[in-house]
Amino acid sequence: QVQLVESGGGLVQAGGSLRLSCAASGSIFSIDDMAWYRQAPGKQRELVATITSGGSTNYADSVKGRFTISRDNAKNTVYLQMNSLIPEDTTVYHCNTHGVLTPAGLYREVWGQGILVTVSS
Repeated sequence: QVQLVESGGGLVQAGGSLRLSCAASGSIFSIDDMAWYRQAPGKQRELVATITSGGSTNYADSVKGRFTISRDNAKNTVYLQMNSLIPEDTTVYHCNTHGVLTPAGLYREVWGQGILVTVSS
């Protein structure tokens, strides 16, 4: 069973920083593209950032220049460094991968459980 486990969320004041981590558990051969999503109440789900298996990145306009997505393939982990946080960043963040190849087979569209980020004004 493949699991994605997020950590690093919490409460921070506006202008501060947080670093989210998302680690895949179990025996992993490889992980495809990874992403961070967020969805605030009453708003559509937003794709925050993506990173390919080769390290190419893309960002939502709302976080461009403030957030950085990265990955450590040796640790099967993706990170989201969040700087210059604003109250509008407050919501639950989920990590996602399009596919995880394991000895048991290929798992598609695997999601983490979610982690709360709260930015106070």
